[in-house]
Amino acid sequence: MLRNVIKQVQGYRTQDGAGVSLVRVIGLKTVEIFDPFLMLDAFDSTDPADYIAGFPMHPHRGIETFTFLSKGSIVHEDHLGTKATMHEGEAQWLTAGSGAYHSEMPQPADRMLGVQLWLNIPSKYKMTAAPFYHGVVNEEIQEFELENGKLRLLAGNYKEYAGIQGKYLPLDFYDIFLKPGGSITLDVHGEEKSCMIFTLEGPAIVSGTRVPSKTAAKLGDGDEVKIEAIDEPIEILYMCSNILSEPVAWGGPIVMNTKEELKLAFRELETGDFIKQVAEYENS
Repeated sequence: MLRNVIKQVQGYRTQDGAGVSLVRVIGLKTVEIFDPFLMLDAFDSTDPADYIAGFPMHPHRGIETFTFLSKGSIVHEDHLGTKATMHEGEAQWLTAGSGAYHSEMPQPADRMLGVQLWLNIPSKYKMTAAPFYHGVVNEEIQEFELENGKLRLLAGNYKEYAGIQGKYLPLDFYDIFLKPGGSITLDVHGEEKSCMIFTLEGPAIVSGTRVPSKTAAKLGDGDEVKIEAIDEPIEILYMCSNILSEPVAWGGPIVMNTKEELKLAFRELETGDFIKQVAEYENS
């Protein structure tokens, strides 16, 4: 049974950070249907003025962020002094957990193309999850040739193959390229699964439904999803995790379960008590 498209969202243009122009594809208004995916920001620009101001040092708590770059580069720094550059085709996984500070500064490029995904953390782990950073570099990304394209495994599992694994929620994240007329069918078993695709470049047919370019499509229940290119090459991002069904209290860069927890987090930012645990960093 195909997982059909049950919701399509293109979002709205906005600014974040120090003035970065981006499209907020999913956010506060889509939390329930896209659970546990909280936010998806997309950026696509050939003008460095749109993004060069970047995202100076800022806090997070209660979430994980997964940032993927198809084009361009971004320099990451954190409160421990770690510095890492994410290049074209790479990603980075940041577990903010109980509290982290970091910055993300895009570098001038011919084109800046990519997304940042916010993944919720289950309530029982929000304040026990240690901050964690992993750079998903090209050397460790497994690629699989398709009949008319390729699939790159950035996180989770694809068939019997494994990439970086989520400690608190699983996350399958694929970067899929299809030539005109090409297709791929992905097996997705389990009623607890929450899956979506984002058409980063070009429109696609997803389980029989046309999805325009730069669109997030939430998938319903089923055992598989079929993705087809139409008459132009496409790049599709596939994301799948587990449904949480927990209350969400969201304020800026912090996502907790109650208003009281949210207020406490902001008080701790003011008093300097925000950072709770030593961070863990890999590929820095």
